[in-house]
Amino acid sequence: MNETNLTKSQRADVNGSDSAPLLEAVDLALREATKCGASASEAAATLSQGLSVTVRMDEIETVEHTRDRGLAVTVYFGKRTGSASTSDYSAISVRQTGQAACSIARFTEDDPCHGLADPDRLASEFPNLELYHPWSLTVDEGKEAARTCEQAALDYDTRIENSEGAAVDSYQGFEVYGNSHGFLGESRKTQHGISCSVIAKTDRSMQRDYWYSASRKREDLEDASEIGRIAGARTVRRLGARKLNTCQVPILFEAPVASSLLSHFIGAVSGGALYKKASFLLDY
Repeated sequence: MNETNLTKSQRADVNGSDSAPLLEAVDLALREATKCGASASEAAATLSQGLSVTVRMDEIETVEHTRDRGLAVTVYFGKRTGSASTSDYSAISVRQTGQAACSIARFTEDDPCHGLADPDRLASEFPNLELYHPWSLTVDEGKEAARTCEQAALDYDTRIENSEGAAVDSYQGFEVYGNSHGFLGESRKTQHGISCSVIAKTDRSMQRDYWYSASRKREDLEDASEIGRIAGARTVRRLGARKLNTCQVPILFEAPVASSLLSHFIGAVSGGALYKKASFLLDY
């Protein structure tokens, strides 16, 4: 069985940043799994934080600060597996989580598809994908951007009478993953966004629509007023819609809908969905 203790060089690669508590939790969880007799194990520790500010009709609707962390441990006894998780990184909690995963594994059935990826399939090089671009968003900055966005939507057309709100949010997350094959890796990522949804009304109908911009980088977000303008335009163009008779015609999907169709297809052909027989493409 492979040694689960992380080497000094691996520790040095990760220490020196806020990853130290996550690394220690992963290391301890793997050692506890080995101590309990697991033939293989893996653990992932995560830390995330974010801020979301929502404005509706020029008034602050919500201000939400989030900060979450967690540790997930999966162990293997041959082809039997068990998993447990915790949000407490204290040594006693991490050990208990590893022990709980082992206890579960002892009562599960063998499954030939359970197990870690082969060592030669694990990454050895880690290119910088430039996923981490933190934005020190303040509540005041979020409030101002959301108000600008919503006002641009409301000003687009006099038929836009109401708003479901505009939101500005920023998120950053960090993860450390290790397994008993000696693999250790970390991942940092950010996600920022601005969105707006408004309601337009005539004597005959009432419609709503939205627009948004999302990016890893704050600098790559569309301007808040432009997002509001597009949200207003998309809402107004829905007014006066009419039903069509049943017919067969070519369909053109706009980008947001097209991407969702692609995501459904990817989910349907994923190994996990096919293995669980939970795919609508099963047997095709």
